[in-house]
Amino acid sequence: MMRVEGRADVKIRIDIDVTPQELRRFFGLPDVEPLQEEMLQKIREKMQAGAEGFDPVSLMRPFMPANMQSMEAMQKAFWQAFGGPQKKTGDEG
Repeated sequence: MMRVEGRADVKIRIDIDVTPQELRRFFGLPDVEPLQEEMLQKIREKMQAGAEGFDPVSLMRPFMPANMQSMEAMQKAFWQAFGGPQKKTGDEG
């Protein structure tokens, strides 16, 4: 910013109070609430049927990219994204 001698900088701050739904609509993003409700209902049904055989990853698999369809791949992606520990080849010992 170029400063002119004898003039002060002016700062303007605008606060906008919107709900997440209003902001998504403003930016043209899809409404994911029906999908979330459907997934939660499926999870509830599975949990009510019994914990045996309950696998949340299998419920989400159709909505996940092909490279994240296993729990191990998902964990690696999270570790890489958040800068967690990474195995270095040859450092084991």
